[in-house]
Amino acid sequence: MPTVKSGGRTLTQLDFTRLCKLNGGLLPDVLDDHLPVADLVNSREVPGDVITMYSQVEICMQETGLRLRLTPVYPTDAEPVSGFVSVLSPVGASLLGLSVGDTATWCTPNGDACAAEVVSILFQPEASGDFTT
Repeated sequence: MPTVKSGGRTLTQLDFTRLCKLNGGLLPDVLDDHLPVADLVNSREVPGDVITMYSQVEICMQETGLRLRLTPVYPTDAEPVSGFVSVLSPVGASLLGLSVGDTATWCTPNGDACAAEVVSILFQPEASGDFTT
């Protein structure tokens, strides 16, 4: 297991392992920056207010107040129109490991800065007893 440092994000060991193998190890900068310093926990011990892979979350865009429901997923499961955003996308990468009340920040492909508060976690696989998704 890698050295665990306090990085402000919490990831399950399973998500961490899968992400490190994803895309041949070529990850977006935000993931590349956050993975080495994330707090790693066993899937059975992850708090219910932490965004893990396949968690459905509600965010509130800071600039507009628009509320969105998003689910960070692996690239093969991405369906952005349905709210299933790839963890390799700017918004997907920015959400992973945050907790309710945290602010996600990212840049759109055209360079616009975005920020949104994590309002709630509507579904988290681990909280429902799924420790292998």
